[in-house]
Formats: sequence, C-alpha cells, structure tokens
Amino acid sequence: MSNALKQRLLSSILMSMLLSGLMTAWVTWLNLGFVGDFLSRWLHAYLLSWPAAFTIVVLLAPGVQRLSWRMVGGSPVSPSPARVSAPTAGAQASRPQ
Repeated sequence: MSNALKQRLLSSILMSMLLSGLMTAWVTWLNLGFVGDFLSRWLHAYLLSWPAAFTIVVLLAPGVQRLSWRMVGGSPVSPSPARVSAPTAGAQASRPQ
C-alpha cells in the first residue's frame, strides 16, 4: 500500500471519528441536555454514525478537495522540492534590505 493511500485512509478515519464524535455529542446534548445516561446515549449514537461518516468521507473527500481547489483558483499539486530552486547569491544580494 502506498504512503499516499495510507495517508488518505488515516486522514479519513481521523476526520470521520472527530466529526462524528463532536456532532453526535452536540446533537445528543441539544436533544437531552446533560442527563444521567448522557455518555451511554452519546456513545450509542456515535457507534451508529461513525461508519456512515467514514464512508461519506472516503467517497466524497476527493471531490470536495478538487472543488475547493477550483474555487480558490489553485492547484492540488504542490511543487516538489526538486522543482523549487533556492535563490541564487545574486538574487539575494539584489534584494532591498
């Protein structure tokens, strides 16, 4: 498995866990308040929602990333260190101080 694929899966797992956890906690609190069994109700909602959140992130994140790059007018491909050249000594000397 390539590092890019590992990074994408790990990022999807972490983002879906975080978002699902925070959203289910928020909605559980809005609906019930901090009742005695809040934690068990939140955990139940979280365990039901996380698989859906993970699936949605895996399927939709690449398209959302492409759309956001188009909206800002950039490119999702950053220059590699080999293509970025360091300023030459002459360029550094001609910069105003």
